[in-house]
Amino acid sequence: MPAIPVIFRPSMPPTAERNDPSDRNDATTGERIPALVVSGFLGSGKTTLVRGLLEQAQAEGRRVAFVSNELGELGVDRALLGQGGEAYVELEGGCVCCELSDDLVNTLQTLYEEVHPDRIVVETSGVALPWDTQLNFWREPVRDWIGDDMAVVVVNAEQVAEGRDLEGTFEDQVSSADLLVLNKVDLVGPDDLARVHAALRAIEDEAPIVESTHGDVDPALLFPPSAEEIDRAGPAPASRPHHHEQFGTEIWEPPDDMTLEAIEARLAEEPGLLRAKGFVRRDDALHVVQVVGRRVEITPAEAPAPEGAPNRIVLIRRSDAPPVPHG
Repeated sequence: MPAIPVIFRPSMPPTAERNDPSDRNDATTGERIPALVVSGFLGSGKTTLVRGLLEQAQAEGRRVAFVSNELGELGVDRALLGQGGEAYVELEGGCVCCELSDDLVNTLQTLYEEVHPDRIVVETSGVALPWDTQLNFWREPVRDWIGDDMAVVVVNAEQVAEGRDLEGTFEDQVSSADLLVLNKVDLVGPDDLARVHAALRAIEDEAPIVESTHGDVDPALLFPPSAEEIDRAGPAPASRPHHHEQFGTEIWEPPDDMTLEAIEARLAEEPGLLRAKGFVRRDDALHVVQVVGRRVEITPAEAPAPEGAPNRIVLIRRSDAPPVPHG
């Protein structure tokens, strides 16, 4: 397992200032820190929602410690987030609810000790299960300081309307939600939207549903109201029975002479493709490539590509391996 980079953004005070008693917050007063897990299937819009959340936190002067989990290893989400002004750690190449669970706990403890955050945000990969991710909050040593937590599951309204990939991982994610953010409602009509609500209620009949476009949600809805309303002194809750689906990634490097139109056509025809994201450089301009279902978008990049990834795209498909039972 490669070393995990802990990146402190320029807006964070230097170490000497962070240790000044007048600058200390919940992490140094013994109070618990609320945690948010943002989950959702591949391409639901999690990163867009988190970007808005971090921008508002920065505007309000809140310290947010943010852990991002990518299934691939190109650091695409870090670039799409604009790298922000928060403490940011990226866990790549696996899933925080299983393969990277130890790394998640160690990372959270490092952030607690070195950043003193007001809030913790964990954005899972599109194949992770929020409940299993939350169980890590009961492990030593983070159980001593993490307060109440909330699982927000982002749902792509267009995916549900089209009936794509609504079993297995999708069902497990939705049924684990404390709050469902029904995103991309601008891509479906009123009749389809009503059917989407009904489909979600058939899976999860209690979690509130908030509609959104481009992940625009009031941050006040996304965190538990009181971090103190939980006692983690006892045993952790049991993992819920489920089958963890297997997904595979590969890197595609389009030939230099391949036009943007040809790249778009190739991706639209890729068999079994669930999600793709990456960067291509054409005519001295960098472009972001995003594929969700049958929708392919290639747009000008607003931030530099990660080092070594100016012409690489991560392709994500279901693996031929059978689902692994859990719980």
